[in-house]
Amino acid sequence: MRGPPCCLPLAMPENPPASSEAGRRLAPLVPSLFVVIWATGFVAARFVAPYAEPLTFVAIRVTGVALVLAALALLMRAPWPQGRAGWRDALVAGVLMQGFYVAGVFWSVHRGLPAGIAALVGSLQPLLTAMLARPVLGEFVSRRRWLGIGAGFVGAGLVLAPKVGAADASGIPVVALAACLGAMAAMTLGTLWQKRTAAGANLVTNASVQFVGAALLTIPMALAFEAGEVRNVPAFWLGLSWSILVNSVAGILLLLWLIRRGAVAGVASLLFLVPPVSAAMAFALFGETLSPVQFAGMAVAAAGVAIASRA
Repeated sequence: MRGPPCCLPLAMPENPPASSEAGRRLAPLVPSLFVVIWATGFVAARFVAPYAEPLTFVAIRVTGVALVLAALALLMRAPWPQGRAGWRDALVAGVLMQGFYVAGVFWSVHRGLPAGIAALVGSLQPLLTAMLARPVLGEFVSRRRWLGIGAGFVGAGLVLAPKVGAADASGIPVVALAACLGAMAAMTLGTLWQKRTAAGANLVTNASVQFVGAALLTIPMALAFEAGEVRNVPAFWLGLSWSILVNSVAGILLLLWLIRRGAVAGVASLLFLVPPVSAAMAFALFGETLSPVQFAGMAVAAAGVAIASRA
C-alpha cells in the first residue's frame, strides 16, 4: 500500500483477474495488515485527544484523505462513479463508514471513554453484521461462521475483561458509550451498503468520494459544536499524518478490497482481532501488562476469525 503510485493499478484494478499471480501472493497478507492498521485508530484517538477537539480533528482528517485519494485517482486516471446513483451510493457509504463511525469513536474517546472499551464496542460489529447480512444481502451465514463469530466475541471479551473489570463504572460516561455504540451501528450499515452497491466501483475513486461525504458531514458538525481549537505541536501533526496516510488511506482501501473479495460477515469477523492487537500495542507502547487470560483471549479470537473466514 505504500509503494509507488504506478504499482497501485496492478494491485487493485477495477476488476482484478482471479488468476493474478501477484494477487494470490499478496492476498493472505491483506487481512493481517488491515487488522494492524485498523487497530491503530483507537490508539490515534487517544493520542491526539489533548491536542485537538474531536470533530475538528476528524473534519481535517477526512478532508485531507479526500484530497490525497483524489490526487491519487487523477494520477492513476481511474474512472469516477457513473451517474447520480454512483455518486450517491459512495457518498452514503462515506457518511456512515467515515463520517459517523470515525467521528463517534473520536468524540467518545475524547469525552472519557477508555480506548479499550471503545475497541470492545467495535468488536460487536460482526454480530450485528451477521444478523443483517441475510435479510439485507441475501448472504447465507453458516453455522460454522456463527461458531467463529461467537468464538471471536468470547476471545475479544477475554482480552479486554481485565480492563473493563478494573474500570470504575461511574467513570464511564453514558453519553460517550452511546455515541460509540451508534458509531459501531453506522459502520455496520456502511459495510452492508458498500457491499450491496459498489461491486463494480473503482476502489480509489470510490474511497475518495466516500471521504468527501464524510467531510460534508463532519465540517458542519465541527463548526456548529466546537470552537476549532488545535494545538500546533509536533504530536498533533504526527497524529494527523498517521491518521490520514496510514489509518485512513491505507486502511479504507484495504477494507474496501476485503469487502469486495469476501463475504461481508467473514470480513467483519476480522474486527474481532482489533481489541487483542490494540492491547498488544498498549503493552508495547505504554508498558501495559497482559495477563494469561488476555493471551488466551488472543488465541481464541484468532481461532474464531479463522473459523468464520473459512469458505
